[in-house]
Amino acid sequence: MLIVQDLKTRSKTWTTSRSETVRVRPGVVVMKFGEQLRSSVIREYQWYYIDYDGLKQELKNATGPPLPSSGLGHEWTEEDETRFVTKLESELEKVHTKQQVKAMEISRRIAVSEREVREVVNRLNERGLREDGPTEEEFMLLEEDLSDVIADVHDLAKFVQLNYTGFSKIIKKHDKTTGWHLRPAFESRLKAKPFYKENYDASVIKLSKLYDLVRTRGNPVKGDSAAGGGQASFIRQTTKYWVHPDNVTELKLIILKHLPVLVFNASKEFEQADSAITSIYYDNPDTWDLYEGRLKKTEGAEAIRLRWYGGMQNDTIFVERKTHREDWTGEKSVKARFSMKEKNVNAYMKGELLPPAIFEKARKDGKKSEKAIAEDERLASEIQYSILRKGYKPVCRSFYNRTAFQLPADARVRISLDTELTMVREDNLDGRARSGKNWRRTDIGIDFPFSQLPPRMWSDSRTQFSRLSYKPKLDKSLPSGFASSSPPIL
Repeated sequence: MLIVQDLKTRSKTWTTSRSETVRVRPGVVVMKFGEQLRSSVIREYQWYYIDYDGLKQELKNATGPPLPSSGLGHEWTEEDETRFVTKLESELEKVHTKQQVKAMEISRRIAVSEREVREVVNRLNERGLREDGPTEEEFMLLEEDLSDVIADVHDLAKFVQLNYTGFSKIIKKHDKTTGWHLRPAFESRLKAKPFYKENYDASVIKLSKLYDLVRTRGNPVKGDSAAGGGQASFIRQTTKYWVHPDNVTELKLIILKHLPVLVFNASKEFEQADSAITSIYYDNPDTWDLYEGRLKKTEGAEAIRLRWYGGMQNDTIFVERKTHREDWTGEKSVKARFSMKEKNVNAYMKGELLPPAIFEKARKDGKKSEKAIAEDERLASEIQYSILRKGYKPVCRSFYNRTAFQLPADARVRISLDTELTMVREDNLDGRARSGKNWRRTDIGIDFPFSQLPPRMWSDSRTQFSRLSYKPKLDKSLPSGFASSSPPIL
């Protein structure tokens, strides 16, 4: 990895290692990883970073016979390898121990903050703003404490990211320099001390809830967090950005100070599966007309997909149709959807289950208006007709974890950060049955290494944040679009 730093603005961008010459404009310098590591040291962690320079020096201290080809350097011996691996494992133990200790400390600090915030908010609810109630100073101190914890989470995430990059790069350098292949063996050691696998989403959600309570002085915006989950039609304006993986946690911690994390079920403890979103995209595998329309952004282009939230055990499936509208039409792009039980999906897709039967129970329950049910039924009929008439089949699956920031029951402004984006084929082409006759398959495949941030109707200040790179008309359902154009480097 190379770090390109603009000497005028002090902004930094990442580039992956490449063999060709990297061209930069005047006033810009290329910073190698060792220099980046030294310039990014956080004081609290200064004695716990990987000794990258020391390990590089070890690679230069080969003690074998002189190399005959060049006359420069020496062969790498088994004793050299033992010495290097011993130091490498010592560095891994050092980093892993520090990460574990700091993560436990942060967890304890969050627990203490929860008790303190609960105590102050309870006093506020019982006594109000009387003399014996909580003071503004108490809220300010709580906000300051939470800001410190947020900063600690940020610093730990940066510490982990830098060290993981350091280990990856020194192993690559070792294998290239010595001709000995250490990577497979060291990967097993990393799995035994997985300091880099710490997931901060649970901490982010807890900190978001606490910070929102304190920021609003115990009066957060009320509303059903799940409101809109069953909404049938969405008209929206969306702007999307690439976010480098190194900046994901930092960005979440910045946003939570302005918008709370949207939690759909606040009564249960957060689990990683809660943030999962999976979509099955349909198309005609002979004509690819839906794909072509979305790729070219033609007027009226549609996407048909089936989506569920959480794990595979989720029984509620959303059938969705996205329709693209060009600006000259004066209309807005719209996403319309209805929900159904997973057990009924195959019958619906084959035309064996008709829309009136799908909504029969909803009519009996009376929880939705007749107008809303009629709209859902019309949508279900239109989608089913398109699927049967045009021969649409499952062709592609997208999966990602989403962290959404939004005021409860107020979807006018939402910032969604999608990470771990993965795509896999669902088609039955090339003689291999993937989904077969089912509406989806169960395995997952290809990783895509960038995250996305689509903030709806965000303020113009978004462009001032150097961790974002604008990506117009990005569509997660178009895998070849990713392959045919290089992602912007942040």
